[in-house]
Amino acid sequence: MYKFFSIVFLFLTIGAIGQDLKKYDSTLKIGKVGFRVSCTNKSLSQNSLNIKPIGFKSEAREVNLELKARVISAEIDDLNQDGFADLIIYILEPSGKINLFCVGSKNDEMMQPIYFPDISNDFKLSKGYRGGDEYKLVEGILFRKFPIYDADTTIKVPTKKVRQIMYRVIDGERGILNFKAFKDFELSVN
Repeated sequence: MYKFFSIVFLFLTIGAIGQDLKKYDSTLKIGKVGFRVSCTNKSLSQNSLNIKPIGFKSEAREVNLELKARVISAEIDDLNQDGFADLIIYILEPSGKINLFCVGSKNDEMMQPIYFPDISNDFKLSKGYRGGDEYKLVEGILFRKFPIYDADTTIKVPTKKVRQIMYRVIDGERGILNFKAFKDFELSVN
């Protein structure tokens, strides 16, 4: 009986690992316009990502690129409040860090990148940062939350605080879209 349960557990474990390697394929739309996102997700080191615009004018071309990460999910919303759908793709990097790959719609005629800032470039926001990010998109505002660690790198456990940052998309120089942090705060957790 013990062998039977061991074999069943082994197959369930292999099945769960296999699920992590499944291709990501999702269609996200607002009305008749949106994106089809697919990624092979075969390994953490190399995957093919395809983003196909749906309902765009005929000039819009799909994008194919190689990722050194896996796609774990995607969301759609009007991030810059221009009336057109934009896309956030959440990717898992080999380091275990979740990062974002973002695409905006330019008048439903073409896709354009939306740049997400590297937190390490902001001294204030990155203080105590060691990853563990969680993201949530609510009505065009991106919320980012992560545990805060002490400056002493020998301490492996986070403090009992998390930092939450709110981002919105703005037009940058030469019409380039960027996420910009506009509010941040720390919360105590038990």
